[in-house]
Amino acid sequence: MAALASRNGTDFQTELLVSGLVTEADFVRALAEELQVGHLLAVDPDRLIVSDELATACLRRRSWHVPFKLAGKDGAASYLIVPDGVGLSRLGRLIADRPRLRDRLKLVAPGAMRAALLLRVREALTRHAISSLFDRYPEQSARIVANAWQGLVVGAFLATLPVAFWLAPGDTWFALHIVFSVIFLTCVALRFAALTAVRGTHRQLVPEARGRMPVYSVLVALHREADVVSELVVALQRIDWPKSRLEIKLVCEMDDRATLGALRAISLPPNMEVVEVPVAGPRTKPKALAYALPLTRGEFVALYDAEDHPDPRQLLHVWAKFNESPPEVACLQAPLEIANRGAGILARMFAFEYAGLFRAMLPWLSARRLVLPLGGTSNHFRRSALDEVGGWDPFNVTEDADLGMRLARFGYRTETIDCPTWEQAPETIATWLPQRTRWLKGWMQTWLVHMRQPVRLLRQLGPGSFLVGQILFGGMVLSALAHPFLLGTGLILAIEIALDRPTSRWKSTLLTIDIVNVACGYLSFLLLGWQVLKVREKLGFWKVVLFTPVYWMMMSIAAWRAVWQLCREPYLWEKTPHQPMRRTRPPNPAGALVLAR
Repeated sequence: MAALASRNGTDFQTELLVSGLVTEADFVRALAEELQVGHLLAVDPDRLIVSDELATACLRRRSWHVPFKLAGKDGAASYLIVPDGVGLSRLGRLIADRPRLRDRLKLVAPGAMRAALLLRVREALTRHAISSLFDRYPEQSARIVANAWQGLVVGAFLATLPVAFWLAPGDTWFALHIVFSVIFLTCVALRFAALTAVRGTHRQLVPEARGRMPVYSVLVALHREADVVSELVVALQRIDWPKSRLEIKLVCEMDDRATLGALRAISLPPNMEVVEVPVAGPRTKPKALAYALPLTRGEFVALYDAEDHPDPRQLLHVWAKFNESPPEVACLQAPLEIANRGAGILARMFAFEYAGLFRAMLPWLSARRLVLPLGGTSNHFRRSALDEVGGWDPFNVTEDADLGMRLARFGYRTETIDCPTWEQAPETIATWLPQRTRWLKGWMQTWLVHMRQPVRLLRQLGPGSFLVGQILFGGMVLSALAHPFLLGTGLILAIEIALDRPTSRWKSTLLTIDIVNVACGYLSFLLLGWQVLKVREKLGFWKVVLFTPVYWMMMSIAAWRAVWQLCREPYLWEKTPHQPMRRTRPPNPAGALVLAR
C-alpha cells in the first residue's frame, strides 16, 4: 500500500481503504486503539456544528484536515477527525504532544462522515441543482421555454398563416414549400460536407508516470435501472485507472426503490458511491447530475449512461488527448458503438445513424473547430470549464446538446477521440419513439434558449458555428416536421401528372423541388453512414436502404410529438428502458474482446 501511495501520489490509508482489503470500520477501530482515542462508526448530522459551505467544500475536496465539532448531549463538544488524507504520523505526534486532547478527539470512518454531511447539505444541494444555472445565466436556462419576442413571433405566424391560406392558398403553400425546401437542403448540404471526414485509428498511448495522474470523477445517472446495474458495476470496474484516483458516483432518485435495492444487493467497490437525489422537480437526468457534481473532486469529469460499457482504456486516451490539447479544449466526446445492431431493423438503423454521427459528422465538425452537439454519454470534461459555464441545465431534456452549445459560447472547444463506448439500441417502436421525442424536444429547447439574443450568439460563436447551430438544432427539427408534407405533396403531384391531369407551372416546379429534396436527403443520409461502415457492418445494407423512408417518417412522427410535448409538458423526461447487454455480432474483434472481458 505504501508503494502504491508513493506511485499514485496519495497516502497509505487512502490506498488501503480503496483496495478493499480492510473495511473502514476495522481501520478506524484499529487506528483509534493505536492512538488511544475514541472512535465513531456513525455521526448524528443534527449534532454537527458546521456550515453548509464548509460541509459542501469537504464533500467535494474529500479533505478532512479541519476537525469537525460535534455537540455532546451533556453540553460538552467533541472534535471528529476523519483519517483519510491526513498524515497519520503527524496525527500521532499531535496527540502524543497534547495528551489532554485524547478525551475530546474521536476518529470517524470516512463513509460515516460523508453520510452525515450529505444529510446536512441535502436541501442546499437540491436548491443549487435546480436554480444554479438560472441564477447565474438566466438567459441560457430552459426554465423559461420561450421569451417574449419569441412568443410574439410564433403567435403572429400562427395567426397569419390561416389568413394567408384563405386569401392565397396556392401562393402561400408555394412560399412555405420554398422555405422548408431551403432548410431541408441545408441539412443535406451539411451531411454531404461531412462525407469528407475520415475516421481516425486508435493510437498507442504512452501514459505519463502514474504518480502524476489526476483524480477522475465518473458520473452515472440511474433511473429505473435495476436490470442493468450489476452489468454496469462490472463494466465500470474494468476502467484502467488507479482506484485511489478514480471516484464513481452512481446517481439515483431517492424514490427509485428498485434501483437502490439492486445497488444495495451488490458489494460496491470502495471508490463507488451511491448518491441519492431528493425528489424535486424537474425530474430529469441533468437535475440529478447537477446535484451530484458538487460532491465530486476530480480534475476531469466523465459522464456515462446506465447501459454503457466503455472501453477500459478510454480514460487513458482522454487524458493523453487533454495533455496535448490547449486549455480551450474543454470536452472530449468518445464515439458510441451499438452492440446489438443485429437485433432487428430498428437496432440496425440506430447503429447506422450512430456510425454516421460519431465516425463522420462529429469528427468533421471537430476538425473545423465548429460547435458540436454532444452525445448524451461518454463526455469527458475539464472540471474547471464545466464549473465556469454553469454545468448541466436541469430544465433541458437534451442537456448534452445544450452544454455543447454553451461551451462554445464561452470560447471552449469540443473534440473527439476514437476509443469507444458500447451501448444498446432501442429494438421496439415503443422504446424508440419516446427517446427520439425527448431528443427532438430538447433540440427545440436548445434552439429557443440560445436564439434569445441572435446577434450576441453570432458574435460569440462566429459565423461558421452559428450557421452549424442553426442547421443542427433548428434545421434538423424543421426538416423532420416538413418531411411528410414534402413527400406527400410530391406523391400527389406525381399522381396528377401520371393521370394526365392539367397542372400549373408552379405545381411542376414543386414536384421537381420535392424530388430533389427527398432524393438528396436519403442519399446524403445513406452515403454518410456507408462510408464509415466496416466491411462486416455493410452486410445487409440493402435493409437500411429499403427502411430509410419508413425511418424518416418515424422521425417526423417523433418531431410532431415533440412539438406537442414542448407546449404541454416541456420538462417531461420519458424514460428509455434498458436491458442487459445483448452482444449480437460486435463490429470488430477488438470490440468483441472488450465486451468479453
